[in-house]
Order: sequence, then structure tokens, then C-alpha cells
Amino acid sequence: MQLKAITWERLAAAVADHTMGISAADGSPWLRIALDGSFVAGGGELGARIGRELRLRGRATLGVSTAGFLRPASLRYEYGRTDPDAYYNDWFDAGALWREVFGPLERGGSGLVLPDLWDPITDRATRSARVGLPAGGVLLLHGPLLLGQGFPFDVSLHLRLSSGALRRRTDEAERWTLPALERYEEEVAPGDLADAVVHADDPRHPAWSGFRKPE
Repeated sequence: MQLKAITWERLAAAVADHTMGISAADGSPWLRIALDGSFVAGGGELGARIGRELRLRGRATLGVSTAGFLRPASLRYEYGRTDPDAYYNDWFDAGALWREVFGPLERGGSGLVLPDLWDPITDRATRSARVGLPAGGVLLLHGPLLLGQGFPFDVSLHLRLSSGALRRRTDEAERWTLPALERYEEEVAPGDLADAVVHADDPRHPAWSGFRKPE
């Protein structure tokens, strides 16, 4: 894979330009972008940049983090608080994402998205109000382990960190999750599934693959 140096600003603009030129594969009036990668890879910040660029181009946007769609503690911690396999399989509520985020953005959907569902601190439902995304709007969903689950993304970016960079940038208390992220790279190969790969080992100097050409 050939990589090109780029700034975050130019990367966001390139993603926005690409998004403006496509339609949803399922005929939905909304587009859905994946920013797949560890929470320390910068997906949230990149999503905010892309959102600003899209709004400058006249598109409404909504940023959502999978951190707001964790399963209850009784399920996450069933095998202990630091089990990598549980993080891989049981922490994130894929069913809720389908129901509350992707479902409303399907063709014929309401456009009313729930921005978060579960507060891991209180271990209670957040009771957040739904947010209306108008037709033509763009969802920007960021978080780990997003690809390979069949989510209906129209654009997908995988933010990759080398194992050394990932370890350095992950708080010591969270490093028990790293085997799960390594397993994801090995089993799912998200770099092969994504429309573009962003290498972010140096947060000041990202590089990317550019978008894959249609086959």
C-alpha cells in the first residue's frame, strides 16, 4: 500500500469532496461514514474536521461515538474487567447501533438518530433526545471494531496505528484492550475492507492511501 503525506485539514477536505460525489448504495437520502480505529487514533477529531468541511459544502452532519453504545456493565464484565475477548465480542452494542443509529437512516427511515444510549459511568441509559438529520445529511460514526459487521457504511476510513504507537498512546489502565485490537487487525483485516487507510502514528504528520478506485 502506497501512502502519501497529508495534513488533517487536507484529509478532511478530501473526504468531504469524495462524499459530495456519491449516493447511498441503498437509496437512502443519508450517507454514513465510518471512522474506524482505536479511540486514541483520532477518529473523533477527524470526524469533527470532516463535519465542518461538509457543512461548508451545505450538508448537515451528525457525529456519533460508539463509546455511547456500550452494553451494561453486567454484560461487559461478565468475564472480568480486563478480558480482551470480552472487549472484542461483548462491549459494544451492535444491536443498538443498528436499531438507533442505522435504522432511522435507512431508505424510508425517520432520520431521527439517538446520539448515545448508555453511560458507562452511571451504568444507566443516557435518556438523550433523538437528533433529526435532514435528508442529504451525513452520519460520522467513530470508534473501534466497526468494519466487518455488515454496517451499511457508504464511506469507510480505517485509522491505523502501529503496535508501538498504539501502546504509547493508550493509557496504561486501558492497555488490556490492545490484544483485542490486534485480533481485529489479524482476523478482520480492516485495512483491506476500508475505502481508505490513514496512518496516524505521528499525530502531527498523518499519511493516507487515498480512496480505492472502483473495480
